[in-house]
Amino acid sequence: MTARRLTGCLGLFLIAFASQAAKPIDNDGDGYRAEQDCDDNNAAVWQLNSCGECAVEPIAGCGVDNPHASLGWTDYPSACQNCHDGGEGGFQYQQMFGSTHYQWTGETPDMVNQGGTLQGKLTNAVNSYCINIEGDWPVCGSCHAGRGIKPGEGDTVANVDCLVCHNADYALNRTRLPDGSMGPTAGTDAATLDSYVQNIAPPTRTNCLKCHAFAGGGDGVKRGDLSSALMANGDPHFDVHMNVSGANLQCQDCHQFIDHRVIGKGSDLRPTDDIVRGAEITCASATCHQGMDSGTGHASSGRRGEPDRHVGRVACQSCHIPTYAKDLGDPAHVPTEIHRDWQHHHDGTPADGVSGPGHPHTDKAANLTPWLRFWNRKSDNYLLGDQAVLDPETGRYPTSRPMGGINDGMLIPFKYKTALQPMTVADQRMIALNTFEYLKGSGDAVASTESGLVNMGYPANEPYEWIETDTFQMINHGVNPATDAADCSQCHESNLDLANDSMLDSMGYRLKGPKLEVCAQCHDGGKNIPRTWDKMHNHVSKGTTGIGCAFCHDVARPERGLCSPCDSSCSAEYVDNVPYPHQCD
Repeated sequence: MTARRLTGCLGLFLIAFASQAAKPIDNDGDGYRAEQDCDDNNAAVWQLNSCGECAVEPIAGCGVDNPHASLGWTDYPSACQNCHDGGEGGFQYQQMFGSTHYQWTGETPDMVNQGGTLQGKLTNAVNSYCINIEGDWPVCGSCHAGRGIKPGEGDTVANVDCLVCHNADYALNRTRLPDGSMGPTAGTDAATLDSYVQNIAPPTRTNCLKCHAFAGGGDGVKRGDLSSALMANGDPHFDVHMNVSGANLQCQDCHQFIDHRVIGKGSDLRPTDDIVRGAEITCASATCHQGMDSGTGHASSGRRGEPDRHVGRVACQSCHIPTYAKDLGDPAHVPTEIHRDWQHHHDGTPADGVSGPGHPHTDKAANLTPWLRFWNRKSDNYLLGDQAVLDPETGRYPTSRPMGGINDGMLIPFKYKTALQPMTVADQRMIALNTFEYLKGSGDAVASTESGLVNMGYPANEPYEWIETDTFQMINHGVNPATDAADCSQCHESNLDLANDSMLDSMGYRLKGPKLEVCAQCHDGGKNIPRTWDKMHNHVSKGTTGIGCAFCHDVARPERGLCSPCDSSCSAEYVDNVPYPHQCD
C-alpha cells in the first residue's frame, strides 16, 4: 500500500493496519520518544540545556534544564520571543507564523477546483457546518493558534500563541476575552497563570483536541472520529492508538511537525503543509506496522491471508474502523452531527429572531457505519463564489467530494453529512450566512442570510432559496484492536445476489455483462455460479497465472499479476467456450 496523506480540519492521526500499533519507546513517560529525549530514564530531562548538554543540575554559566522555571505570566510572550524569534532558541515564531496551522490558508495541490490558488477556512472555504468564516471571526477564530488578531489584519509574529500548543492546562482554560484577545478566563489566579509559562512541554492530545474535538460547534460534532473522550481514553476498543493503557500515541506521533509545519490532511480540507516537506503519513513504517503493506504482511504475521489481496486498493481503516462516533456504553462518548438545519434552532423552534440567538438545529447519531468511496487524493471542495451544482447521485449540492473511482484510488471510509443552507437563485452561489449574527446576535435566519449576502457583495434583498448540501469527510481515527478481527461482511454479503446491486456492485464491481455471457467464456451456459463471494473469487487462483478481474468485471488490477483477457499469451488457457467481446486497446 502506498503511503497516504491524511489529516484533518484539523486533526487526523493514523491510518492503521490490523496489528496493534507498535508502542513508541518512552521509558520515563515524559512524552518524548527515546530518540528525541536527552535522557529517557529521567522525566525531568527531555531537552538540551543552554549549554547544549543533557543535565539535571544547573551548570555554571549555563541555564537550567527548565529554562522557563523563573518566568512569570507577565513575561508572556516577550520572553518567548526573546529566545524563539531569532534568538538562541531558533526561529520558531516565524516558522509557526508561516504555517497553514496559523494562516488558515495555504497551497492546494490536491484541489481540482481553483487549483494553484491559496485556499482555506480564513477566506474562501465553505462547508456544511458553519458555512464560511465571513462575519464570524469572533466565534470561529476562537480556535485559531493566535492571541486574538485575525491573520492579515495587522497581526505580527507576536500574535502566535505558543501556550495553546505547549501547555495543556492553558489550552483548556483559554477563551475569547471581552477585548477580542484570546487568553485565560478572567479571574485565573496568579499562581496558575505563572504555571502556564513555567511548564512548557510537547503538545499532548489535550492541546490538540481542545480545538479539533470541538470543531463545528460542539464535542465530536464535526469529525465523528475525534472527541474530547480521546484526551484520556483508556478503552482500546474506542481507539487502540490513543489509549493511555496501550500505545498512548500523541497526535504528533503520526502528524509529525517539521519546522512547525504539520503532515496530514483530510479529503475535505483544502490547504496543506505537506508540500513543504514532501512527506506523507503511513502506517507501514519502521516504528509502526512494518511490512503490512507488502502483500504478505497479514499472512506472515500469523493472521488471515485474505487481507493481503486487498492492501493495494483498500486502505487499512476501511477494514479496521467498521464504526465511528462510537458509543460503547460510555457516557463520555458523544454522537456526531449528521444533519444541520439553519431555519430552526437546536430546540426545534423557528430561527425567526423571536427566541433570540442560539445554535442551529442538529440531528446526531452514534455507532455509524462509514460510507466507502474510492479516493485518489484529489478533492473538489466548494469555495465561496463557486457555482453550486446538484449531484445526481445524492440529489444534493456538494460541499466536499473525494475524487476517484474503482480504477483510480484507494477504498476509504467516510462520514456522510447533510445540511440545509441558503443559495442565491439567479447564479446559484452558496451564501456565507453570517453565523455571528445567528449565534450571538438576533438568531434570525433571514437577517443572518441577508447580512451574508451583503458581505458577499450582493444586495440584502437578493433572491435566495434553501437547499440541502452534503459532504464526505474521511474517517481515520477510532481504530479497533488487532484482536478484533476485521469482518469480511463489512463489504461482502454472505451470498451472491446477481439480481440486486450490493454496496460493491454500486461502486463498479457488478458483472460487466449478463451472467450467461460472462460465464460462457469458460463454461457451458447452464453452469451455476458459486453461491458465496469467496468461492467465486477462487478463480483468481486457477491455472498458471490466475483469472484476472477483467474477465468478469470492468475492473483491472494489473498489480496482482493475473491474466488479462486481452493477453493472448495466457487468456487461451481459460477461455474454452465463447469469447467475450472485451474492449482491448
